[in-house]
Amino acid sequence: MKQIEDTGRRRVVVIGGGFAGLNLAKKIDKKRFDITIIDSNNYHSFPPLFYQIASSGLDPSSISFPFRREMRKGSVKGATFRMGTVKTIDFDRKTVHTQYETAPYDILVIAAGTTNNFFGNQDLEKSVYTLKSVPEAIRCRDEILQRMERATLTKDAALRRKLLSFTVIGGGPTGVEIAGALGEMKRYILPREYPTISPDELKITLLEGTDRLLGAMSEHSSRKALDYLHHLMVDVQLNQLMKSYENDTVTLADGSAIETGMLIWTAGITARKFEFIGNSPELDRGGRFIVDTSCEVRGVEDVYAIGDIAFMPTDHYPKGFPQLAQVAIQQARHLASELNSGTPSPFRYKDKGSMATVGRNLAVADLPHFHLSGFFAWLTWMFIHLISILGMRNKLTVLITWIWAYCSYPTSLRLIMYPARYPLKSSA
Repeated sequence: MKQIEDTGRRRVVVIGGGFAGLNLAKKIDKKRFDITIIDSNNYHSFPPLFYQIASSGLDPSSISFPFRREMRKGSVKGATFRMGTVKTIDFDRKTVHTQYETAPYDILVIAAGTTNNFFGNQDLEKSVYTLKSVPEAIRCRDEILQRMERATLTKDAALRRKLLSFTVIGGGPTGVEIAGALGEMKRYILPREYPTISPDELKITLLEGTDRLLGAMSEHSSRKALDYLHHLMVDVQLNQLMKSYENDTVTLADGSAIETGMLIWTAGITARKFEFIGNSPELDRGGRFIVDTSCEVRGVEDVYAIGDIAFMPTDHYPKGFPQLAQVAIQQARHLASELNSGTPSPFRYKDKGSMATVGRNLAVADLPHFHLSGFFAWLTWMFIHLISILGMRNKLTVLITWIWAYCSYPTSLRLIMYPARYPLKSSA
């Protein structure tokens, strides 16, 4: 197997090239450390906008950026990228193993993030649609559009009703945003592009197990989000837990049932899993690595975890920090500073607020000293997300797309592009 070259500098291997991994690579001292990012994809993507891919609002390439291009310039220059999925970590030999190679490390940083959590019901994985990656968002987009096209052709009322019924599970930011995007399609796109479908035929249901949407945000934002979804003709049902999903029917805990042709799951996340050799790190119940205030993983040496996959309980956050991009970015910069100086220091999270968008001119934002809703929150949301996307080309592409969509609802992005079958190939 191939090996990472030993240059004499301490080798830092980072598992995952998301917000945490990439920001660590930007800030770490390349003169003291050889830093290698290992990721199963060859690009960094922007998860907060996955729902816009799923709803045909943005092209996938607008929010994705190749690692190798980023590493040719700027603050990431000097880092290297290795494509592969880490399956096993050997803490005794200080190596990580992908399907292609064994990578030795002196310092390991686990920033692999999270994946979908089905709460023990793994059968759901085979039948629901999810939004945790670019491919999942593309798959969701294709299915939504295909259902619209098929509905325009069928004369069967029952089939038409099934094709045009969508249920979103989970009232967090992703669930609210994709439900709002579907609501905009129902209210504005159908009359323009699918005139044979009445908006009343398109049924969108959002199920949330608690008594309010956006549970991590303020009550003001929760109420506003609910009002906005009602405006977009989304049926929001609170205090409703899903029991099962079979034969295009969602069965709820209270015994009632909802017919739905497409179920979009945004209800939970869990840490990505690895196999361990040697000493076992301490994990919490959700599979996250338990770390101290310096981000070092308990139970193993020279191993750190940052971002969504790290669990750092504090007095103010006894259940750990919120699994948000800002936490990942701040932990990455803190750890880079620690490694550069060689001096551990406690991490302190600065809450810069949270926000969610529901539709055009409809958003909510909880900022440190005040709340915003409506048009100004929507502008704030757009600005924050725009400046966070990597690459000037990507920023300009997203900005132009948003301006065009604001002035004219029709978009050239409503394309169904199923992947073609790969030819047979060797295992190399």
